[in-house]
Amino acid sequence: MRALIVLSHPEPLSFNGRLARAAADELAAAGYEVDLDDLHAEGFDPVESPRFFPDRAPGPFDPQAEQRRAHEAGTTAPDVARELERLRAADLVVFQFPMWWHAQPGMLKGWLDRVLTYGGLFTGSERYDRGMLRGRRALLSVTAGAPESTFLHDGRSGELDLLLWPMAYSLFYVGLDVLPHQVAYEISGAIAYGDADGTARRDRYEAELRARLRSAATDPVLPFNGWDDLGPDGRLRPGVRGTSAFVRDDPARIPGR
Repeated sequence: MRALIVLSHPEPLSFNGRLARAAADELAAAGYEVDLDDLHAEGFDPVESPRFFPDRAPGPFDPQAEQRRAHEAGTTAPDVARELERLRAADLVVFQFPMWWHAQPGMLKGWLDRVLTYGGLFTGSERYDRGMLRGRRALLSVTAGAPESTFLHDGRSGELDLLLWPMAYSLFYVGLDVLPHQVAYEISGAIAYGDADGTARRDRYEAELRARLRSAATDPVLPFNGWDDLGPDGRLRPGVRGTSAFVRDDPARIPGR
């Protein structure tokens, strides 16, 4: 068994860095071969650009078409090729990151833009539950600055499951089974960097993440609608129940509520 931990935080001594190292230790103790991918430390460039495709087609830059061309020609940029190799080798992928402005950091969004490549990780017929990474699992391990109550459906921060849905759905798009999210709340300021008052909270969240990882191979995963649920128009077939607030059979119904 192999695990990939993708860390997106510019400070290695941050609480996110601590959680990533704890995850690596826990998974190694469970017998995984672990690859810790610190995007900032490795200098990953998150901005997709024509400069990564020196042999691109003439005319306006089409990122998706160039990703496919590069994959077929074996000229995918070295940093992306390295990330693809890591992903394809992993049975479990853990993404460790803070919530910034109600989403993942720009570094991680750019990683998704560049690494989930057309041709390399999906095609028109290899998506969703037929995706290239099917059979593998992913976990979003997230830190948030506000209290848990503010991330509920009526909270001021917005419902966290909905805020994280786009990233989770992107991972499902390439075939990954996505586990329910692991979240550490009220991690900000001095607490994140080691003040004494935050010790118990940091220890508790680390213990929770370790426990989640011990059962990650067997825990139930988030529900998403797959190919067989969709009609020729790309919409849910009659009688099929939607699985989220974003893809649902009844606009007035929020699944799980």
